[in-house]
Formats: sequence, structure tokens, C-alpha cells
Amino acid sequence: MISTQLIIYCINPRCNSPINPMGDNVCASCQTPLVHRYLWATGSLSAYIPPGTKVADRYEVIKQQIWLDTQPGLPPDVPEELPTEVIPYLQLYQERLHLPQAYGFVSNLEQDTTDILLLENAPIDKTGNIYPTIVEAWEEATAVRQVYWLWQILQLWTPLAELGLSHSLLVIDNLRVEGWCVRLLELYQTPDDKKLSLQNLGECWQFWVASAKASVAKGLQNIVQEMCETKIELEAINIQLNNLLLAAAAELPLVLKVAGSTDIGPMMAQNEDACYPNSLTDLDTKLHPQGDGVFGHGEWGMEHGEEVTNAQSPMPQAAGRLPLSTHKGMEFPAAFDEPLLRHLSIVCDGIGGHEGGEVASQLAVQSVKLQIRALLTEVTEQTALVPPALLQEQLEASLRVVNNVICARNNEQKRQGKERMATTIVMALQVPQRVQTSTGWQSNNTHELYLANVGDSRAYWITRNYCQLLTVDDDVATREVRLAKSLYRKALLRPDASALTQALGTRNSESLRLKVQRFILEEDGILLLCSDGLSDNNWVEQSWQDYAIPVLAGQMTVEDAVRNWINLANEKNGRDNTSVVLTYCRVSPEYLVPVTPALPEEIIEAEIQEEELEELEELEELEKPTSFTESSQALLDLDLDLDLSEEPPLKPEIPPTLITKPKRDKPLVMLGVGLALLVGGTSLGLFAWWQINPQGLQQMCRQFPQKVQSVCPTEK
Repeated sequence: MISTQLIIYCINPRCNSPINPMGDNVCASCQTPLVHRYLWATGSLSAYIPPGTKVADRYEVIKQQIWLDTQPGLPPDVPEELPTEVIPYLQLYQERLHLPQAYGFVSNLEQDTTDILLLENAPIDKTGNIYPTIVEAWEEATAVRQVYWLWQILQLWTPLAELGLSHSLLVIDNLRVEGWCVRLLELYQTPDDKKLSLQNLGECWQFWVASAKASVAKGLQNIVQEMCETKIELEAINIQLNNLLLAAAAELPLVLKVAGSTDIGPMMAQNEDACYPNSLTDLDTKLHPQGDGVFGHGEWGMEHGEEVTNAQSPMPQAAGRLPLSTHKGMEFPAAFDEPLLRHLSIVCDGIGGHEGGEVASQLAVQSVKLQIRALLTEVTEQTALVPPALLQEQLEASLRVVNNVICARNNEQKRQGKERMATTIVMALQVPQRVQTSTGWQSNNTHELYLANVGDSRAYWITRNYCQLLTVDDDVATREVRLAKSLYRKALLRPDASALTQALGTRNSESLRLKVQRFILEEDGILLLCSDGLSDNNWVEQSWQDYAIPVLAGQMTVEDAVRNWINLANEKNGRDNTSVVLTYCRVSPEYLVPVTPALPEEIIEAEIQEEELEELEELEELEKPTSFTESSQALLDLDLDLDLSEEPPLKPEIPPTLITKPKRDKPLVMLGVGLALLVGGTSLGLFAWWQINPQGLQQMCRQFPQKVQSVCPTEK
């Protein structure tokens, strides 16, 4: 039937007046946020249903095959016996970041009795518009994003091919992009008479790479040519494409600003959460180089291969020893966490009650930190790029060690069944690797981000345009879907739907099912890690624009955003502890304001900056563990020595100012000076700078246009 009034129902079952005009954000009666759930209707029949039609007195056809569920609070229709075409969607639920999910069915249409499968999490935006195809977005994409899209498709090839669905990656209109992320509209079964291979994929790609950005065009063309002309193995293509991706990503700057905190909540007796960094415990021990102040939240970055920071300086030494801070009876150098603060963030939600959950979560955080310090040490010692698969294996192994540490504590205390303490975890690791970039200079960071989670603590990637959930919860509802026993919306109706199916510490590590994801930081955005104290009831999805966009626009500090999100969780959920760790990632060049300071002062400042960085590098060399094996042993020794049973402060408060106003990155100021010198033709000034700091001048010159680089002095 053709609808005459566009309405949507409130999801609150106790609402007295649930009918609202479509497009409103909240219910006029009870102020509950309204859910606009757009669905993709599969099958040829749905393509002939015109917009404006209301199907099954529930679904509003907005555009061709795009339907809106006007009663999202009701469960969709699902047959008792699931049709075969829906099973692959359930088995591939772990790939929900790229693939849609089965929502429900619509039957008894006048035109046909064939059921129409409806898909949620399809590449449709919040206004009901479908995202563009790769072809439509290709020419406007950056070089690194073009390679990144192909990399994601290649990672989907194996799981889809195993289920006979590789044809889904060859249908151009089926491949959509939401910013960096490749998303599929639906899954297509490969015809029985076709045997698809990488050659077919290469033939699909060759039309795109013909118009690839110049810096990656040749590399992509060589890869695609090999795919089309030879029977090359998938692993060989993976290696080549990964090397090209990292070389392209390393061309971008990378500045990270990190802050985190945990809060007991208004109705809890103790805090079983733990996080890293924690603004009250990890950051207040970082002394000023002169010993007269406190460092801020931490800002670290890579600007064209040169490390920059506003919170990273050599620590003072006393009597030949680094200054020490304490943690639960242990002494660590004050600079002990410096390498980790640049790269690692963790949120843990403990399970097991008083003297259990808080012990497990804190033990997990400390154990992970030791493991990651060892891993980063090994990575920095490598002369070749470490493949993603190997890094993922190492991170999985680290989590298994952490799991066994908590298990050993449980066994030592003879905890059984529900008395055993455990913890969820979500952790992100930004791995710096050295690589030669696409234009030939050496960078110290490949922009790789690795993400792992166990339990229901979550990670989100947020930009000005979208909020993407990156993790999948380990709960009963997810298990039912993954085992193809139920559609997700039906599984949510189970009374035990949110019960966890795995956590760190409950049983031996061999039983853990781990998934470590790899992402590339190639756009400005915020990585949000949080416990379910914030994510419950979809408050991240409902609030991200209010809390993240001001940070991205420079109108709010990362610390304030952490505090505001915790306050929101206490107000809206309130019955749990809350932990939030935010990492603001900036890859866009900072706006360069013309400055005209006296040249001698800038040269002196540049020289001081270079000396400080050299001293810091020497300090970090002294701190490095000698080997992965020794650090792993230290972790196991630490297990029995850690006194984590002390009750943490009931309600920590974030200090109003953890950091002074960020200073403009010094390499950018040097770039401004260099440009002023070149434009003004001050040859004498260039010569003086070259004599004092040749490396710094060459670093700046590489960023100038090719014609301008010709006037730069050559290296000594």
C-alpha cells in the first residue's frame, strides 16, 4: 500500500504516545531517542517495490531496496527453520565491520510468496542514502586510501571464498566505501560452474589502478599484472600490497594525543575497571625536565619521519639512577611508561566482585604493559618490516600469557567456578616501524594500529562524518549468531543474551578464541576504548557528535572529552563502573601560520631540540629490555609479587588541567623559517643553517616542491 503519513514508533515499551513524525530525533512523549534503522532489501522482487510503499504495515520503502523499519522496538519476523541463504551472513558475523547482518524476513506480499531477506548494518547512512561505490569515490581518494581499499578486499577474499561467496567481491555496485572502510551491500553465491581465482580479482582491479594516484600507480599496476598473468599465491600478493600500503601511509604525519580515566560510578561500592593510561596514576609522575612541574596528558607524533612531542624530554638522574615512581609497592623508573604512552591504550572491566574483579583488571593492565614493552623492543630491532600476521600472532600470544597469569592467581587462591576472578579487555597498539616511503625518504612510523578485545569492552573509530564500532562482543547473543543458530535480533531476546562467553582468567588460554585486527591511521579521527558502563544502551552511537566533533575541531581537549563521556555514562547508565581512553589521531598537516622570528633564535631553538631528542634516544636505549624472553619471565615473576589487593580510591577525579596549552610543533616552525628563507632568497641564512644543523635543513627541504628543493644545500 502507499503510505500517506510518514511516522516512526518510539522503542520505549512504556511510552504512552509512541507515534512520532519520521525524522524527529527524540520521542515527543517520553524523550527516548528515536531509532531510524535503515535496511537493505535483497532479491530481485524487492527492486520492483516503488518508494512510498509501506510493506507488512511496518517497513517504509524510502528508495529502491532501502527500507526503514518504522517499528524498530518490535522483533522482525524470523522463520523457525533458517533458510540456507541466510547462513553465510551468520557464519561471517565476525566480519560485521565490512559485511551486513541478517535482520529478518518479509513474506506474504501480494506480488509473490517468496520471502525477502532484510539486512541491517548495510552501507547506508543515517539519512537513508547509500554510500558510494569504490569506482565513484576512487579518483577523489588519497593514494594511501586507494591501496587501503584494495588491501581490505584482499583480506576478505579468503573467508568469502571458503563459503563460496568470492563473487561478492567482483560485483562493482556491491562494493561500497564509508570513508576508509570497504563495505558490502550483500553476499552473492558464486555460480557452481565458475571457479574464481585471484586472476579474476586482478582483472576487476586493473580498471581502477589505471587511474591510481601517481605515487602508488606503478606499484599497483605491477601487482595487478602479476595477479592477471601468473598463478601467484595469495601470500605473495599480501606481502607486496602491504609493503606498498605502509610506504604510502608513512608519507603522512602522525600526531597522537592520549587521555584516559576510570570512574567508580554513582551507585557502585568499588571500581572493578582499570585503564591505561589513567590520568590520575600514569601521568602525574612525569616530571618537567627541570623537575618543577607536571607533564600533561601526553602528545606524541611523527612529522615526516621526525619525532615531535610536547611531553617527552630527558629525565633527570640522581646518583646515577633514574627517578623512581611507585605502583602497588613496586618501583619503576619515572620514564618506564614513556615508550608505551606513545603507542598503547587499554580498558579492562573486572569480573569477580570485591578482591576479585579489581585485582584481575589491574593485573591484566600491568601484565599487558610488560608484554608490549618487550614486543615493541623486538620490533624496533628489526631491519625489515614485520608482517601483519606475525604481529597479530605475537599479540595473541601476549594475551594468552596474561590470561594464564590471572588463571595462576585463581589457582593459587583456590578459586572455583563463579568465584574465579577474570576481566574483559580491549587494547589498541600503534606499532611504529621504519620504512622507506613512496617518495624515497626514511620514515619512523608505518601508521599501523592493532586492536584486540576479549569480552564486551569496545573500541570505536570516530571522525567528523561517522562513528564505527570496530569490535564484536563475546556474549551469548553473538555466539548464537556465529554458530548459525539464530539471527541477532532474535538472540537479543534471550534472558542471558548479554552474558559473557569468554574473558581473561576464567580458564586455560588454549580455550580462548582471539581476533586481532590491523588498521591503518590515514585520516583524522578519535579512537575510543570504553567499558560497558558507557557503551550500554548505545550511548556512544547516540552521543558521539556532541563529544567527539569538538575535539576534532580543536574546541575541546581530549581530557575534557574523557571527563564528559564519563559524566554522560554516570547520568544515563549509572549502574556500573566506567572507563574511557581516547586517542586523537591527526594525520593532516597542521595549519602553518607565517612567522618572522629572528633567525639566530630559531637556529638556537632547533639545536636545543635536536640535543634533547638525542639525549632521549640514549635514555630509551638504556631502558630497553634485553630480550623478549627476559621480559616475559619478568611478567611471570611479577604475577606473584604484585600486591593488587589494595582497594583503589573510591572516586578519582581528573585534575582540571593536566596539560598546558599545546605548543605548535617545532618542526613546523622550522618549516616556516625554511620557506621564508627560500622565498626571500637568503642564501647566507641557508648556508648558516646548513652549517649548524644540516640534518634538520635536509628534513625540511624534502617537504618543499621539487623546483624549490634544487636551491637547498646538499648534504655534507
